[in-house]
Amino acid sequence: MHPLFRWIIAVALVGAAVFWVVTIPGDVPEEDLAGLEGDPARGEGLFWAAGCANCHAAPGTEDEARLVLAGGQKFPSPFGTFLAPNISPSDEGIGGWSLHDLARAMVKGVNAEGQHLYPAFPYNSYDGMALQDVADIHAYIQTLPPDTTPSQPHEVGFPFNIRRSLGGWKLLFMRDGWQVEGDLTEQQQRGRYLVEALAHCGECHTPRNVLGGWTGEWLGGAASPDGKGRIPNITPGGLDWSESDIAEYLKSGFTPEFDTAGGEMAVVVESTAKLTDEDRAAIAAYLKAVPAVGD
Repeated sequence: MHPLFRWIIAVALVGAAVFWVVTIPGDVPEEDLAGLEGDPARGEGLFWAAGCANCHAAPGTEDEARLVLAGGQKFPSPFGTFLAPNISPSDEGIGGWSLHDLARAMVKGVNAEGQHLYPAFPYNSYDGMALQDVADIHAYIQTLPPDTTPSQPHEVGFPFNIRRSLGGWKLLFMRDGWQVEGDLTEQQQRGRYLVEALAHCGECHTPRNVLGGWTGEWLGGAASPDGKGRIPNITPGGLDWSESDIAEYLKSGFTPEFDTAGGEMAVVVESTAKLTDEDRAAIAAYLKAVPAVGD
């Protein structure tokens, strides 16, 4: 064999080995979960803060039917269409998942079979969650109605259907620490936790690059993933509402101009309306502290 070919093969093998190592799915150490007992009553509030029903309820459901987490909603994107899975406590959902399984999915983006999940599931935000909160959500989901609807496969073509490559995406784009640092009040810190982690507001309101990673314009507005319209800038550079205006919008859906939330935001408000007044005020306080992005 020509020496050049040997060199090419050797480089290819080394590259493949490096790729395999750096894309190994992450895990949550069992010892980090030791002693955690889920509280379903507390988990209910966290469930709504995390917006679980917004994506995993069946399309078109309302009121109590939103607690049947049968999945099936479609989320178009430049990479294909992602379908929310069944996460109800059934065999077709996540009824057989342990706390470890759910924690690994939410903070590492890895399913119970050890495969990378697509970042359409907002683990790039949930990775900031306290594991006790994950335990409480897990306990609450177990109290919800089971549903036997099978999860549908994502409509994603080559090369995006190669799940192992998502390990490379995580290496490039998984966040490290909070987006907003500095001298924050206790209320603003609570708001940061809600906005950046639980409520994952940045997943929609922060622009992305061609590979789907966030740019530096945190909450500065973004093109809608389905290619229709634009998601607004909610930093002080694009949103001049007062803190009380923001808190009221998250409770009732009414803007200061007496308009109402529409589209996907109307569904979000159905969840934020179930938060406490204190948590809505904390979100508002944090949003006023975010660095302004000019429209």
